[in-house]
Amino acid sequence: MKQIVTAAILLLYLLQPDQFESTSMCYATQPNILFIYTDDHSYRTISCYEHAESWARTPNIDRLAKRGVRFTHAYIGTWCMPSRTTMLTGLHQYGVKTMRMEGEYPGSEYDPKESPFWPAVFRKHGYHTAHMGKWHSGRDSGFGRDWDHQMVWNRPKYPANSPNYYHDQLVSIDGGPPKLTPGYSTDNYTQWAVDYIQGKNRDRTKPWYLWLCYGGVHAPYTPADRHLNDYAHATVDTPKDIYPPRPGKPSYMQKIAAWEKGANREPVLSDKAIGSEVGDDPMRDKGRSLDSWSRQYHQAVRALDEGVGRVLAKLEETGQLENTLVIFTSDQGYAWGQHGFRAKLAPYDANIRSPLIISMPGTIPEGKVCRTPVGGVDLPPTIFAFADMQLPWVMHGHDLTPLLKNPDTVWPHTTMLPFTADKFGADCDHVPPPPGNQHKTGIPWYVLVAEKNYKYIRTLQQNEPEELYDLTLDPEELKNIAHEPMQLELLQRLRASALAELRRTNAKLVDTLPPVLE
Repeated sequence: MKQIVTAAILLLYLLQPDQFESTSMCYATQPNILFIYTDDHSYRTISCYEHAESWARTPNIDRLAKRGVRFTHAYIGTWCMPSRTTMLTGLHQYGVKTMRMEGEYPGSEYDPKESPFWPAVFRKHGYHTAHMGKWHSGRDSGFGRDWDHQMVWNRPKYPANSPNYYHDQLVSIDGGPPKLTPGYSTDNYTQWAVDYIQGKNRDRTKPWYLWLCYGGVHAPYTPADRHLNDYAHATVDTPKDIYPPRPGKPSYMQKIAAWEKGANREPVLSDKAIGSEVGDDPMRDKGRSLDSWSRQYHQAVRALDEGVGRVLAKLEETGQLENTLVIFTSDQGYAWGQHGFRAKLAPYDANIRSPLIISMPGTIPEGKVCRTPVGGVDLPPTIFAFADMQLPWVMHGHDLTPLLKNPDTVWPHTTMLPFTADKFGADCDHVPPPPGNQHKTGIPWYVLVAEKNYKYIRTLQQNEPEELYDLTLDPEELKNIAHEPMQLELLQRLRASALAELRRTNAKLVDTLPPVLE
């Protein structure tokens, strides 16, 4: 019966397309997929998350969580580029062949034959695919191969424009020459997505996949003008280990000092740290307090929340909400004072833990919370499962459907997040000695494993301590319990899990891991 009704509606659309100008129904049996991807967006800014600031307000993202499953511990990526290549391939960065940083930052290249992106597979299976917003995965953004429609700010291709996260972006439409685009980028991307959901720039007879990549809330954390007075008197607690020393942590962590004590003893951004992020201004930012920075960061999140509200409202208005898988997450989180950072990259939850909410009313349970740690590599297999398609190659993650059906189910898989700085593919086959194993910020390569309420970290530098944290008792990761005698069995098990997961995912670097501090 459903097939007869679908065929009848499709015939009516073909005969009288004008009657469908204001609607955008999907007539295929496969679901639409809306993948909302924010940037440098900490879970702590979202009011439905534990450890969010008490004054943070994100009513639309909260509403999405009430309509789906919220994951408390999502390790999507470590920084912009590797997290995005993982989303496009389903592979950790050491598995992404030929991807490499090249030329003026953030220039990068890859061979699409050696490193195919899976949206091309969706196109071949009848999906209309679209990408909007930030692109940070090689100069070739894949229009006509991976994407049927693109409105893209291509940072690697136009490095001179790459700092323009919020205004005056060079935007290319469907592979055309870039045009300087006025307006606030978060609002622009939202409007393009709303238009697409409405039916503009796509084949309405096909199911669709839209990857909506916001540039917010990346530095320079610029709020929309309408939000400049939000949270006017808000303050934040000073993180306990904002200043060194940090007992039990690796040697590089004793050098992290983005903050110093100001005139009133409050944390202010160190003069040495100004200039480490896009948009820093030594004259404007000198002596700015942690409270001030945090308020600005949260103000920039407000437009993201409004954008989520608008696209979800359009899904509901057009009758597509129950036939659309919605995934909301970020490339990674961002620390503000925790462990001395104003940065991502490091293996601590404050730096890299992302929000993750997955919703499809009528298919996925509503208002549920999953406390099982999951990874970014798990999202592409999950998307393929909902589209009822076979994976085109072996991916590193696992379909999250069992957790979506029952968030309390036992998860038999290891959740691992590797960090190999700016290296990809075969360039990660061996762990180089310092400084080759370090990001320009001084953070060395590492492997992180999260299981239940525990996190294990192995810094890939000789004679550094292993780290083990109980995230229930110590959510701020202040006390390394790796060398407590009563934790020996747990340490050995998680160490073995990390090695086994590296081998399972064909990480050749597993054979050159430097020894740990005994």
